[in-house]
Formats: sequence, C-alpha cells, structure tokens
Amino acid sequence: MQDNKRLAKLGHVYLALMLVFLYVPIIIMAAMSFNDSNLYRLPIEWSTRWYAALAHNDKLIDASINSLWVAAITTVLATALGTAASLAFFRYEFRGKRLLQLLAFPPITIPWLIIGTAMLTLFFWIGMGRGLHAMVLGHVALAMPYVIIVVSARLKSFDLALEEAARSLGASSWQVTMRVTLPWIAPGVMAAALFAFAVSFDQFVISYFLSAPGVSTLPVEIYTSIRKGFTPEINAISTIVIGISMVLLLGVSRFYRFGGER
Repeated sequence: MQDNKRLAKLGHVYLALMLVFLYVPIIIMAAMSFNDSNLYRLPIEWSTRWYAALAHNDKLIDASINSLWVAAITTVLATALGTAASLAFFRYEFRGKRLLQLLAFPPITIPWLIIGTAMLTLFFWIGMGRGLHAMVLGHVALAMPYVIIVVSARLKSFDLALEEAARSLGASSWQVTMRVTLPWIAPGVMAAALFAFAVSFDQFVISYFLSAPGVSTLPVEIYTSIRKGFTPEINAISTIVIGISMVLLLGVSRFYRFGGER
C-alpha cells in the first residue's frame, strides 16, 4: 500500500514537472510580449507597444493570412481524403490493401527535409514551381497520414452491423455513410481535422522549400525575422496564435468528447 502511494506521488510530481516544462516557456513568452523593453529588461514594464507595432508589420500579417489560408485548405482536403481512405480500408478487402496502408504512413517517418527536397524537385520537373498551391499539396501529403490514423482508430469501435441494418431498411451507400457512419466517427474526424490544421499551420520545412519569393507563411517569416534580429513583435503574434488555438480547442471539445460520445 505504501509503495502504491509513493508511486502515485511520483506520478503527480512527474506530471507537474512536465506541465511546468511545457507551459512556463509559453507563459514567459506571452509576458514578454507585453514588456515595453525590446531587450527583455526586468522588471516588466507592461505595455501593448509590440501589439501596436504588429498591426503595422505587413510582412507578419500577410504571412499569417497565408498560413491560415494554406492550413484551412489543407484541413479540408486532407480530412476529406484521409477519411475516405480510412473508410475504404475499414470496409473493403482488396488486393494490395496492406501495401497501400503501409505506403500511406512514410511521410510521418521520413525526415521532412528529404520530403521537401523531393517535392521541390518534382514540382519543378513537372513545371508547377513554387508558391501557395505547391505548399498546399505538400501539406496535404504530410497531414493525410495523421487523419488516416485518427479516423481509423475511431472506426475500430464502429459496428458494421449498423451499416448492414441501414442497408436492409433500404438506405443507399451514400445515405449509410452520411446518416450512420459519419455521425458515429464525427469526433474522430474533428480531431483529425485539428491535427491536419496544426500540422499545416506549424509546418516550416516544406513551406520553406516550396514558398515563392515574396510569398511566405508565418513559420518561414518568423525564421527570417529571427535571422535578421529578434523583435518582440514575434512574441505578440505567437501569443495571439496560442490564444486563438486554445479557444478553438476548447470550443471544439465543448461539443465533442474525443474519447467517444458527443
């Protein structure tokens, strides 16, 4: 009994240390975005100076808009394609199924530097070049495996007898998918969409390789700004992104229990 209590205390301490490790840097960054000093001088002199400067930083604003557009399009495409692939793998047995399942996941394991180089070579070879359209295709390729994994995990708890019952009552395949299957896997699809959005919005390597001159995403622009000289405006935009992300996550979790019930 004593050993169990000690293990439980060690677990609580470990969890607390992990939370500190994860969130203290974010809290410090957010606090520094309100510091009037551009050299992080302490104590903090509270000011919204850097948020006002951010409002006039066209490069960061344009890059943020590009990131949102690319992430939104990537989310829609990757979620739709990944969900369709998951349903096909779940419902049907066909020749080459195992091979296709294996080929769907290498983008997770292959270093993104190699994938970025390969995509850049391919897109120039076929005459597509670089730009937002190339970034969307690259992000979709990276996000789809995550969608397939999450949606497939949700489908593991789905009873095929429900689809069979719907078909026996005269429902078409489309009606079965839209009225029986998708409502059941909706929490998994939503979680997969959040994964796809996060993967795309946060993607630096692929965006760096495929961005055209003068057109970049927020991670690429932040990297470029840091090379030229760090400015607390980056803290400001990062704090805004984190705040929006937390609100979005809390809003989605308000309607979906990702463990199962809605």
